[in-house]
Amino acid sequence: MHTNVDTLFEHLWEDYVDITPSAYKIHELLADSEDGDEIVNDHVAFRTFNLPKTSLDKLAAHFLALGYEEKGEYDFEAKKLDARHFEHPDETKPKVFISELRVLELSEKAQKIIHHLVEQMDDEAVEADNFLYSGKHWTVSKAEYDMLLEESEYAAWLAAWGFRANHFTVSVNFLNKTQELADVNQMLKDAGFTLNSSGGEIKGGESVYLAQSATMADHAYVKFEAESKMIPSCFYEFAQRYKMPDGKYYKGFVASSADKIFESTNTK
Repeated sequence: MHTNVDTLFEHLWEDYVDITPSAYKIHELLADSEDGDEIVNDHVAFRTFNLPKTSLDKLAAHFLALGYEEKGEYDFEAKKLDARHFEHPDETKPKVFISELRVLELSEKAQKIIHHLVEQMDDEAVEADNFLYSGKHWTVSKAEYDMLLEESEYAAWLAAWGFRANHFTVSVNFLNKTQELADVNQMLKDAGFTLNSSGGEIKGGESVYLAQSATMADHAYVKFEAESKMIPSCFYEFAQRYKMPDGKYYKGFVASSADKIFESTNTK
């Protein structure tokens, strides 16, 4: 496992922008080049299946080994997901949000496909240094992808893309140009980017101490068993955090908002 948090996130970022070129363009748009301003990353998110070989715990182990601590649990009933978030004692390090699909709650047909995918994985693969940006460890057909897509966009995305950052998140609080999410959204739209409008362009707000927005995912080619197809890849999220009554900034997540953020990879 990685011994250095920054190295891990560098690798994750390189893998992510490779299939999400818009993230690089947005990064350039929001960074203050005159001051050499760095974008602060609020959190990075991962998806997995809740099977023994690929459980949330297996992914989390990589972060726990680097000093991260578990901080919150979330349940997404409609999407059949459990999630947890992790924080590093060094607050400048990104938070980590890992979700897992409750495979048993899907149809037998979908379960069969997912089990077949995971069976193709090496048992030890999940322990490799590069696992969190290693992509998929199986072959999947376009028909299997389509079948999963009918039932769970989350499952289809994971089947197609495997293990990698599903999204990075700009911390709006640390931008030089503006610290208001509404301004960021306007800048993105003016530059021609499409925002996720599910539940409104801004999900949450000051009342829940967290406002979030996201672009719709880029599209990139995925190699299926017998063909390559262009499908949604990853997206870029933006988070503005507010102070709680105790004067500290809220560090958690809001399930009802995150539920809508997941839809950034929807095909429609």
